[in-house]
Amino acid sequence: MTKGVVWLLATFLLTAVSSAEAQQPAKTPKIGWLSARRALNSGQEIIVRMLRDLGYVEGKNIAFEYRYADDKLDRFPALADELVRLKVDVLLTPGTPGALALKNATKTIPIVFADVTDPVAAGLVESLARPGGNITGFTSIEVVLAGKRLELLKETVSNLSRVAVLWDPQSPSSTQEWKESQMAAQNLRLQLHSMAVSRADKYESAFKEAMRAHSAALAVWSTPLAASHQERIAELATKNRLPAIYAQGNFIVNGGLMSYGADRTERYKRVAVFVDKILKGAKPADLPVEQPTKFEFIINLKAAKQIGLTIPPNVLARADRVIK
Repeated sequence: MTKGVVWLLATFLLTAVSSAEAQQPAKTPKIGWLSARRALNSGQEIIVRMLRDLGYVEGKNIAFEYRYADDKLDRFPALADELVRLKVDVLLTPGTPGALALKNATKTIPIVFADVTDPVAAGLVESLARPGGNITGFTSIEVVLAGKRLELLKETVSNLSRVAVLWDPQSPSSTQEWKESQMAAQNLRLQLHSMAVSRADKYESAFKEAMRAHSAALAVWSTPLAASHQERIAELATKNRLPAIYAQGNFIVNGGLMSYGADRTERYKRVAVFVDKILKGAKPADLPVEQPTKFEFIINLKAAKQIGLTIPPNVLARADRVIK
């Protein structure tokens, strides 16, 4: 065989291999989503929409695997293991319980969290600037905001001295918020009544106890359980004529009086950016945990009227949004 023939044959083989590789479809990235609840999952919808804005279209060049615990936090470990077995490319979760379950399930698949109150205290990351490991995300700094919410309640309700706090002892982030609110209450000269609730069927009795304790207002901390029963909580607050402040604006849509917290659109947009960077090769360990820069104070005047409360003009003037 002459050198020319060998050269032509080699060229043909290389061309054939390159052509075959070019014809192979690109691997579709798969995203695993783990959350406590299926209903009212606006965060999930926003992230999917924002990923679409970044060029990732579900069913075309990205796929999603959704797993929901139906408010049973003890199901998280099994669901996390299930997503890991599916060999997804990135794992997403809102909240501390889901993030902890995913972190325990894998040390290799990138994990992005949203709405985690204090990722360092929870043991999810080494520090905000240097997460380390395979996990990063967006912290909602709810612990820091607990005192601000109590302050807004005191400014809204004249002569306020006792506030009931609804929290979930089974939620790590909620436990941190409860501890922080106790310290903040001392500075504000407020007494707190603990409404520690881990089951939805205990809400009504918890409100009765709060009223027997002469609570004059209510603060609802961020928990998966509370998020799944927004209308019921707002209804009980109205029934007992308790001025209430919530961590999320969704409660106001469902009849709540006031909310103060990080802007939800900002956090989910940043989560989508995290996913984009990771799919393009970035490592979670090199992506600092981000904190909110935008906050939203919402007041529902309809809810105020129902309980006979007049919002002071100085408080009303600070609202970013007022529902009339």
